[in-house]
Amino acid sequence: MDTLTLDFQSIELTDEQFYQLCINNRDLRIERNANGDLIIMPPTGGATGNRNGRLIQQLFNWSDRYSTGIAFDSSTGFILPNGANRSPDASWIPIAKWNALTDEQKQRFLPLCPDFAIELLSPSDNLAKTQAKMQEYLDNGMVLGWLINPSQQQVEIYRQGKQIEVVDAPISLSGEDVLSGFVLDLQPIW
Repeated sequence: MDTLTLDFQSIELTDEQFYQLCINNRDLRIERNANGDLIIMPPTGGATGNRNGRLIQQLFNWSDRYSTGIAFDSSTGFILPNGANRSPDASWIPIAKWNALTDEQKQRFLPLCPDFAIELLSPSDNLAKTQAKMQEYLDNGMVLGWLINPSQQQVEIYRQGKQIEVVDAPISLSGEDVLSGFVLDLQPIW
């Protein structure tokens, strides 16, 4: 099954209406682009689900150990500054950004762009569309991001103010100064 994009430009859903649509359809993975179009993504297969779990496990373990921020899984929604609603496969924000949110904001889609995001390319994903999503995160404030392509054993590294770096078959990735001390072991991902 491929991703389905519904043209919603003539029907402007408010943030509240989009939130309720997602709540009422919890079995669907729904995002909304900056134009207001709805993007319905198929569930992942077992191999992708396992890989994503291992990514999230490593990020959460590091986040718990260092307590410098809050990590999120793939079901967390973010309202980007451009109005898009996105859900990276894994993400993180500094603790100061989390603490600046109200209790109500913490319970809903977060009104910000994560500082760090990972997208794991699954067989049903389109590379060009996922690259555009990574660029959208970057344009909306992401500081560091990784697009991981398991079938090619390749990672695209996105950094604020720098060219995209493509790395072939890395064994690990460093969180650099954004996620100080974080090293993602890619061996269980490949």
